[in-house]
Amino acid sequence: MKVTSTLKLIDADKIERRPGMGKKGHTIRALIGTKIPTDRMRVTLANYVPNTLEKLHWHPIEAFYYIISGHILLRDIEGNETKMGPGMSIYCPAGIAGSHEWESLDHVELLAFRATPESNRKLQFTVDKETMRSYIDFDDLEGSDGLSFSSHY
Repeated sequence: MKVTSTLKLIDADKIERRPGMGKKGHTIRALIGTKIPTDRMRVTLANYVPNTLEKLHWHPIEAFYYIISGHILLRDIEGNETKMGPGMSIYCPAGIAGSHEWESLDHVELLAFRATPESNRKLQFTVDKETMRSYIDFDDLEGSDGLSFSSHY
């Protein structure tokens, strides 16, 4: 019996950059989980120009970030700040208690991992810091295939 390899080799330089959820100053390249299908994960390479703010937000699934280069000032739901740099990582449990935001202090490159390839399961809810109200802008909902989808239950 012969086993045929199923490995997928990815060259990030050949993947088109597109705007990230942070919009201005934030681009992403979907390494796997979109055009290269996977069963249970999505990995993107994200880039931020200096002074880009990724607003306070949370996800309905776990998120994990690994900083390749550059520095960020990370804030949690309570406003606690931590300066982070290369080799450091952030684990964000699902739900509002796992809310996070950061500001890029210089050029930043990081890997973002999600436990699903399905866009409508990795929605990003922005948090109003004063009221704690969570919301998604319509354009972001549309861009995440969130206008209509099957139940997650």
